[in-house]
Amino acid sequence: MAGSTSGSQGGLEALSGCGEDSGWVEARTSCPHLDRVCNAPLLPRFDAPCAICGDHRENWVCLSCRKVLCGRFINGHMLSHFQEFGHPSALSYRDLSVWCFACDSYLDAQVISELRPAFDAAHAMKFGTPAPLRC
Repeated sequence: MAGSTSGSQGGLEALSGCGEDSGWVEARTSCPHLDRVCNAPLLPRFDAPCAICGDHRENWVCLSCRKVLCGRFINGHMLSHFQEFGHPSALSYRDLSVWCFACDSYLDAQVISELRPAFDAAHAMKFGTPAPLRC
């Protein structure tokens, strides 16, 4: 691993695989942009294509307007949507993660109450079961 592991914190990170070199990203448990989230749990189908290019890979649903658009590694239409309309958060249909473009960070949809209805609906649609509760 890059960097020193001197001190208890660095040594612990080196042993546990945590920290900046591990690739683990800690999702935020709060966000100042949640006022733009539509709390209606209805979501477009998981097989919905990107509304602009029609691609079916790595699509995200906007949590403000429910438009389905492709991610930044396809054609970047969800990022363009944020830049044009200011809708900050989107839910990934691939892994159910939530990204806030304004914060440039993942959000913990299982902890943030404003995101939980969309997460629960997506989980039920994808897996056919209710999302597990997390303490």
